[in-house]
Amino acid sequence: MTRLALEQVTDFGDFTKGKDLKEFFKQAYSNISSQNCLSDVRLSPDGRHIHVIVRQPKSGLMTHDKYQRPHLMQGQKHVDLVLTGNVPLVDVIYIPQSKPEDGASVLGVIFENGRVEFWKFLECKSGWHLLQTVDLCNSPRAKVISVCLSQNFIIWCEERPPSENSNSACSNFRFCICKKTIEVNEGGVNLGNVKIALHNNPRYTTINSGDLVYLLPDLRENSSLGVSKVFLAWSPEHDTFKVHSACSCTLMKSSSKESDFKRLLTDCIGLLSTINPPDICGFSPTGSGDLLLLLSTGWVCIMKREGGLHNIYKLPDNSLSASGTQNSLKIYNQILALTIGRTLFLIDTNCGVELERISLKTEGLLFVNTSDSHSPQMLSETGLFVVTQKPKTSPTLSEDSSAFLVESVFEEACKYYQQRSLSSTQLTVEKLKKGGMFQAPISLAAILRDYLSNQKTKTGEKHSTGQERLMSSLESELKSLVLLEDIKTSMVKASEKDLENYCESLVQQEICRLLNGELEKENLQYLNGIFHLFPTYSWHAMQAVLHLRCNGEGLLSSKAPAELWKIILSPVQATANFAHCNGQQKHTTLPVFELLCHSIFKFQPSWLPRFLELAQQQSASKSSWGFGMKESSESLPLYKRALTVLPCKDTYQHLEVELLLCSERPKAIMQALRILIKQSQWERVTQVAERFCRQSPLLNKDIFSALLCEVSQHRDLDPYLDLLWTLCPEDMTVTSILNIVLKNLPDSTQNSGPFEAHGSQVTIGLLKPLLRKVLQRETKPSQRYADILQSPTVPPLTPPRQPKGLFRDAEQQETKQRTSAGSQTRLV
Repeated sequence: MTRLALEQVTDFGDFTKGKDLKEFFKQAYSNISSQNCLSDVRLSPDGRHIHVIVRQPKSGLMTHDKYQRPHLMQGQKHVDLVLTGNVPLVDVIYIPQSKPEDGASVLGVIFENGRVEFWKFLECKSGWHLLQTVDLCNSPRAKVISVCLSQNFIIWCEERPPSENSNSACSNFRFCICKKTIEVNEGGVNLGNVKIALHNNPRYTTINSGDLVYLLPDLRENSSLGVSKVFLAWSPEHDTFKVHSACSCTLMKSSSKESDFKRLLTDCIGLLSTINPPDICGFSPTGSGDLLLLLSTGWVCIMKREGGLHNIYKLPDNSLSASGTQNSLKIYNQILALTIGRTLFLIDTNCGVELERISLKTEGLLFVNTSDSHSPQMLSETGLFVVTQKPKTSPTLSEDSSAFLVESVFEEACKYYQQRSLSSTQLTVEKLKKGGMFQAPISLAAILRDYLSNQKTKTGEKHSTGQERLMSSLESELKSLVLLEDIKTSMVKASEKDLENYCESLVQQEICRLLNGELEKENLQYLNGIFHLFPTYSWHAMQAVLHLRCNGEGLLSSKAPAELWKIILSPVQATANFAHCNGQQKHTTLPVFELLCHSIFKFQPSWLPRFLELAQQQSASKSSWGFGMKESSESLPLYKRALTVLPCKDTYQHLEVELLLCSERPKAIMQALRILIKQSQWERVTQVAERFCRQSPLLNKDIFSALLCEVSQHRDLDPYLDLLWTLCPEDMTVTSILNIVLKNLPDSTQNSGPFEAHGSQVTIGLLKPLLRKVLQRETKPSQRYADILQSPTVPPLTPPRQPKGLFRDAEQQETKQRTSAGSQTRLV
């Protein structure tokens, strides 16, 4: 077994002599906003150079370098790359050599006015040296907004100066996407001619991923025109564009050789008004044509080059808003690394499982080092860090710890027997050892002592068949017990850095032990204490013990055994009410289900309805437990127990509605419908009505009657009347409909004139389609007698004719048979 850990790079002292990284950042960040400081940090592909772009009060660039051969610096003066000036600096890019054997890459420093300075780091000459200076833009009034490098092209978004006759709407589309070929050789840097790939487009950020360039909208710009809902994927080699969106309908259009932005989006105008994609909070290219996206919904997705959007991992709710805008994400082989504020998440991209969550002292910036692209690396103000795999050592106890563990067996036995003893005599460990009355603790201590001695000597000593079977059956429990004691011992000796990891492991071990045994009152109080003292660790432990996973559709799954669910879903008395009052929890011992719901509500509120569905499925499928979901005077249904964790405020009414609907009980569904009606969420009301009217005729009638009352009182449901009339129950009559409408008509507070401008009451014209439908159903003849009441439209067929002679003979024969039958009847 291995675990992922963050380790500081040990050879960081090889960086520029006389400079400390922390002092370097302190100096560089002295005039930079703390929220966006890491967004202005760049690292070289080999991780040897750190560049900080200074925005205020003057634009500039500061660089921190690492030498591979520090002894060459003796007696030489280091040449720093420090730039200052009045022209704002846009970005820095590294251009690789045309031939790898020609040496290190060339650094391009791009300024807003289009000037580019090409620098090269020469270790033999002690620092940076300027190669040449060129201009990107043809117009001296043009401004460079963003820049990137894709294959042998340098690509940038350029702002053209507005014309005199242009209005504010046109000024939003005064940008264009340009490209130039670029080549680095021994003679310097060669640039080709400017080619405009796209014009009349909004402000875009250019991002390179493989052979594609993604054009993401700048969220700071005005998005009232809807162009921020989409972004583009462009192939500079083939000059083809694809329009994407960060929602389910990702690939919207593919266009070849189209250079006008407005014509490119002509076919998408209608779709733009119907979609509402989430905002893009963070992004990172994968290098293979895909793009990682961090959305405002908390989902981390990957946009495939062919247009598919795949969800990878869902962040805990409110984690983005709590940590601000500072985030960084990269993908390393099959591991996704994501920093949100001061937390580092490591995710398996194949299944979306969270491998590790590491707390950071300061914000970090992830980067990919070309020399070790499979290991996540991070830069912070305190240094460079790399994620490594640490093997989990098998637990071994010292002699003192082993003796203490054996002694604890007797202490626990004393406590156990004392609780069940009717005698007032105090039971001690010495009495247990010498009395010989209780053999169980003596046998258990001997087994544990034998297991610990064999573990220390690592001998493969063969025991008798009976003892071998006994040790095999108890091995998992003994190993867990020794591991728990090893963690406790390690916590005493651990440093402050490792204490947090040991504490999390200890909490997980204890929660797993408690949930897999008999959960008596004392153990339940102990479990409540763990969740109260260590809420974050308990939340992680709960996910690990239940094997909770959230797929891309937001559904929860669990691989926990049935016996564990039986403990979690054990019923509680109906008189036990663990509700919050104004957000303050009463100090009572909560059952396990309520305890887990509290943890979910605190860290991932959106999971609560899905967890209730999962629990209901487990309870319904295990009829042998002896308790089910049936509501009675002795137990509470699960949905009512889940509702107790919500505060008594209107802030979480959306969760209350979801929990009520998840129960699929008629009373709960009607309660949820009334809440939605009170909030005037009419579209959601009609969705709920359409979904649950099919559940039962009685529920259908209740829902329709409630909505008909609302139709009688206001006109907010007018857009949905056609749908509501289709939900009318079969047994509803015209008289019952009119009675409901008349009883719920609002009182007229003032005499309105005959030509009221805006009527608020229902009219006969609105009810006419419904009344016609019900009246036709009432007057329609019963299908039982339809074949009798309906006369045939075509006369019946003529019976087949027979020859006259044959007909007479048949008639005479039939008369004789009747005569003979009558005579026999009289004789009888």
